[in-house]
Amino acid sequence: MVRKAMAVFDELGVGHVIHCGDVGSTAVFDELVGRPCTFVWGNTDYPDPAVLDYLTSVGLSVPQRVPARVTLDGKAFLVFHGHEPGFEAALRSQEADYLLHGHTHVARDERNGHARVINPGALYRTKRKTVAVLDTADDMLNFIEISDK
Repeated sequence: MVRKAMAVFDELGVGHVIHCGDVGSTAVFDELVGRPCTFVWGNTDYPDPAVLDYLTSVGLSVPQRVPARVTLDGKAFLVFHGHEPGFEAALRSQEADYLLHGHTHVARDERNGHARVINPGALYRTKRKTVAVLDTADDMLNFIEISDK
């Protein structure tokens, strides 16, 4: 499913991939190698020493804190999985243009004051498998369903 999602991203010219956690396995990371990306650990991820060594060996940056912070096209992003204690406080803080999260596996797009809160959905453990593509230039968001067939 991740390979299919990456093919869609390639077709659309996505410049930076953000994974909101529950990565699941190094096979998912294999699909991210060589792409600008940001990710956080989810509540089902277990970043043991072997996984951390693998990430270093393939040149992927290991998340050092939650939320991950990234600026793209002058827009500030906070990236959570969504189960962390600071998530609700970040929703109230208004310190970012975008607050991204996963955890619920349910697509979400809503305004919370200044911030836009986005959950891209999920590719696993959900009936409807979705990713989200955000155009930061015009603030356009599209949810794209990925077929498992």
